[in-house]
Amino acid sequence: MAEGKGASGGERRLDLITLGRSAIDLYGEQIGGRLEDMASFAKYIGGSPTNTAIGASRLGLNAGLLTRVGDDHFGRFIREELGREGVDTRGVKTDPERLTALAILGIRDPDTFPLIFYRENCADMALVADDVDESFVAQAGALLVNGTHLSQPGVFAASMKAATLMKAQGGRVVFDIDYRPVLWGLAGKANGEDRFVASASVTAELQKVLPLCDLIVGTEEEVHILGGTTDTVAALRAIRENSDALLVCKRGPKGCVAFPGDVPDDLDAGIVGRGFPIEVFNVLGAGDAFMAGFLRGWLRGMPVDKCCEMANACGAIVVSRHGCAPAMASWEELQVFLRGTWPHRLRESAALEQLHWSSNRHGDHDEMTVLAIDHRSQFDDLIADLGTGDAERVAHFKGLALKAVDRVAQGEPGYGMLLDGRFGARALEAAADRPYWMGRPIELPGSRPIEFEGSPDVAATLREWPINHVVKCLVFYHPDDDAEMIARQDRQILRLFDACRATRHEFLLEIIASKHGAVDSGTIARVIDHVYALGVYPDWWKLEPAEDDATWRNIEAAILRHDPLCRGIVLLGLSAPQEELLAGISTAARFDLVKGFAVGRTIFHDVAARWLSGEIDDDKAVDALAENLRILADAWRAARHVKEVAA
Repeated sequence: MAEGKGASGGERRLDLITLGRSAIDLYGEQIGGRLEDMASFAKYIGGSPTNTAIGASRLGLNAGLLTRVGDDHFGRFIREELGREGVDTRGVKTDPERLTALAILGIRDPDTFPLIFYRENCADMALVADDVDESFVAQAGALLVNGTHLSQPGVFAASMKAATLMKAQGGRVVFDIDYRPVLWGLAGKANGEDRFVASASVTAELQKVLPLCDLIVGTEEEVHILGGTTDTVAALRAIRENSDALLVCKRGPKGCVAFPGDVPDDLDAGIVGRGFPIEVFNVLGAGDAFMAGFLRGWLRGMPVDKCCEMANACGAIVVSRHGCAPAMASWEELQVFLRGTWPHRLRESAALEQLHWSSNRHGDHDEMTVLAIDHRSQFDDLIADLGTGDAERVAHFKGLALKAVDRVAQGEPGYGMLLDGRFGARALEAAADRPYWMGRPIELPGSRPIEFEGSPDVAATLREWPINHVVKCLVFYHPDDDAEMIARQDRQILRLFDACRATRHEFLLEIIASKHGAVDSGTIARVIDHVYALGVYPDWWKLEPAEDDATWRNIEAAILRHDPLCRGIVLLGLSAPQEELLAGISTAARFDLVKGFAVGRTIFHDVAARWLSGEIDDDKAVDALAENLRILADAWRAARHVKEVAA
C-alpha cells in the first residue's frame, strides 16, 4: 500500500489527484447476451476518475481522489476499497442526502457493451466548490479533471476551482474528455453506451477548461465533441487554438497518437508508441487504464512515445478482462507484459493472470496469529464422548472463541480465525465487523480422496461466501500415494482452485502427509512442486510443523521457485502438546515465508471438553482460550524477534 491516508492517516505528497465520478459497477457475469438476460452481477468499484486513481496507484504513483459518496453501504465499500488500493481518501466527502451512484454493465459482443447509469441526484454529481480543500490540492503535483463533471453547474465549479488552484501552485492539469452523451441529457437513459452526439453547447462547456490544461486525452469521438467537428484533424486544431497542452488521441486497436505542438495533416505523423493487437473482450475501462499508464510515464518525465507505449499496454491488458478497476495492471505485471510475447486472446495466458492476481491482492499479512476452530467431526466426537451438548452448544462455544481472539488481539493487526459454516456460522457473521483474517473450510472432514461440502459444483458453494473469506482445504496427500489416489485428489484440487479464482476468493491449501506414509526433509517440498506443476497457485500454504531446518529450507525453496509472490505459510498444530508445538514454532520462525500459525486443538480441545461438561462457565472458557492463544502468540513473536536480531 502506498503511503498516506490509506496506510497511516498522515499527510503525504501526492503525484496525482483525480476528480469526478465514483460509483459502483454491477457487471453482468453472463457473456454474449442481452442485459435483459443477465442473471447475476459482479460488484466492483467504478467511475472513470476512480478507476484511473486505482490504476495509477497500482503502477506506483501516489494518487488521491476528490469526490462524494453516499452515506450508505456502497459509499463505505468505495472508501474501504480505495484504502486497500492505496488511494488517498482525504478528498472523499460523504453526502448524507444522496446515494452512491451505480452503473449496470454487460458484455454482449466485441462491439456491444450495454450500459445503464443510475446517476439521478447521486452523491458524486453533488460535488461543489466548497468541497475542494486547497490544502489537499496543494499536496499534489497534478490534477485530473473529467468531462462528465463539467455537465452540471456545481461539479463544473468544483472542477474549475481545483484546476485553477493546481495551476496557481505550479502543478499540472490533465483533462480526460470522458464524453457520455447520456450524462449530458443528449441520449435516452437506456443508452449509456452511446459515445457521440454532436452538441455545440457541450463543446462550449468543455472548452472552458482548455486554457488550464497541460495534457488532454480522448478518443476520436471525444476529440470531435471537444473540437466541435467530426473531422479529427480539424477538431485537434480547434483544441490547439485554445490550449498549448500535449494532445493525445486514442485510436482503439491502432493505439494512440500524441501531438506536443502543431497538428499535422496526417494523424500518423504524430508521436506514436508501440501498440498491442489484443482481442477485445471488454472495452469498458480500457480508457481509464490507458490514462493511468500514460500518467505513470508522463508524471515521471518519460519520453512521450514511451508514455504512449505504457498507455497502450495498460489499455490492452484491461480490454482482455472482466471489470474495470479490478482489471487494472500492477507495475510488476506491466513490466512483464512489455517484455513478453502474448496470445491474441490475452486472458488465456495463465502466467499473466496469475501475476495479475498475486500482485494485486489486498492487504499485508506479515504476521499470522490464527485460532483454527473450523473443526466439525472433532466436535461431533467430543459431544458423543461426553454424552452432553448439541450443535447449538458447540456454536455458542465457537462464539466464545471469537471473544477470546478479541481479548488477545486488542485491535492489533495480524490475528485471524478459521471458522466453519456449520457450527461456526453465527461466529462468522459476528466476525464480519472485525478486522481479522478469516478462513473457512470447504473439505468434507476426513475425506480421502478429498470431497467438498455443499453443492456438487464447488463454485456454486463459494458464491454464497463473503469475498473476504479465505477458502481453506485440508488434503491428506502423500507424494508416494498410488497413481489413482493422486489423480483423483489432483482433479479436486484443480476444481477448487478454478472455483476460487472464478469467485475471487483467496485459497489456503493445507497438506498433511504424515498420516499416510513416511516423511523426510523432502516430502512436503515434493508435494508443493507437484501442486504447482498442476497449475495451482495457493495464496497460502498450511503445513505440518518440523523441527529440522532442512525441511523448511526445502519447502521455502519449492514455493519460491514457482511463486515468489505467495502470501506465505502458516503452521498447523495436529493437536500436538503445547511443548512440542512451541519447539516447531521456534524452528519455523527462522524462515521468512512462514508467517505464523493456525492452531486449533492444542488451544481449544481441553477447554471445550471442560466447558461442555459444565466444569467451567463462559467467562472461564474465554479466559482459558485467550491464555492458550496468548502463549503461542508470545512464543511466535519471541522466536521471530530472535531471528530478526540474528539477521
